[in-house]
Amino acid sequence: MQINTESGPARILLVEDDVELAELVQEYLQRYEFEVSLEHRGDTAPARVREQHPDVLVLDLNLPGRDGLDICRELRAEYTGPIVMFTARDEDVDEIVGLELGADDYLTKPVEPRVLLARLRSLLRRFRHSEHNPQEDDQRHFGTLLIDASARAVSIDEQEVELSTGEFDLLWLLATKAGKVVNRDSALKTLRGFGYDGLDRSVDIGISRLRRKLGDDANHPYRIKTVRGRGYLFVPDAWD
Repeated sequence: MQINTESGPARILLVEDDVELAELVQEYLQRYEFEVSLEHRGDTAPARVREQHPDVLVLDLNLPGRDGLDICRELRAEYTGPIVMFTARDEDVDEIVGLELGADDYLTKPVEPRVLLARLRSLLRRFRHSEHNPQEDDQRHFGTLLIDASARAVSIDEQEVELSTGEFDLLWLLATKAGKVVNRDSALKTLRGFGYDGLDRSVDIGISRLRRKLGDDANHPYRIKTVRGRGYLFVPDAWD
């Protein structure tokens, strides 16, 4: 399921059972020329996604009929656009970013519309740039590892590795700075549009997931190394 990356208003599907919040967010985003559709139940959300093909799916964690985590699991295999999740509790964040769901960003309630707007713009800017700016250097080869930014595809030994949007973006960032340390602050600013606050664990969890999917050693990583006190290092000659 391909999202629309042509110029023009971005189409957002917001799945949120709090009608007052949903309408507030809808009104705010529409001021900035987003097209926002609303859905208030979890059990009918997947059908709406398949029908509308939104550019971004914004999904609440706790929904009537079906929870957001279950919806995200189902749709991630076919929906290629960014997914942003709302949660009412900080404790849910690890579950959202730590499970194999493929959510690209998350916000803890109460949601500030201006913060959501910034996150949506950052996600769309990255996604549309990768779709519309294919270049010769949009591929990176490291031994048996091939990363293709134009196709947003990764393979090892010609076997495809399935990554979420966020995982791919993190890997591409590391690969384009191969041999150099990337710290959490610069990674978050590039990937999510804001700096490290000392608490956000999404980069660390993303690294852990990449290591597992790319065949790195979880206990003694040698492909994506941790440089204590500094950040992460993509090792270019560790992929033979």
